[in-house]
Amino acid sequence: MLQPILFALLGGTLVSVSRAINGRLSLATSAMSASFWNHLVGFLFLSAVALLWGGLMPGGWPDAPVTAWFGGTIGVLFVASGSWLVARIGATLTAMLVIAGQMVSGVALDLALGQSDGLLPKAAGVALILAGMVLARRSR
Repeated sequence: MLQPILFALLGGTLVSVSRAINGRLSLATSAMSASFWNHLVGFLFLSAVALLWGGLMPGGWPDAPVTAWFGGTIGVLFVASGSWLVARIGATLTAMLVIAGQMVSGVALDLALGQSDGLLPKAAGVALILAGMVLARRSR
């Protein structure tokens, strides 16, 4: 159980570092340019890794619904908005807003899917994140 937790923490760390790097690039160019280079370099790296280890195309991909391919578009918007935000409001506040958005939408999706188990602790967690965001913003 510890390994997935450490992997998730590493992923979170890498997202923050990536956003900071792209934020600096967006100051020198633009958020869309920073997002373009982020995705181009990421695509080349991922393609090389996939070619080395196999599995470039997932099994059953021709039968996937069209909506299954929207993740890439959403990812581009996420990276571009993160690049723009970090350069303007800082890495900490950007991370808190992103986490708050993920938590709010996660609770909303759980409710929409009828998975209301533990709704009170989830809502309390979202409230704590939002309160932390307000406190961090006030200290500026």
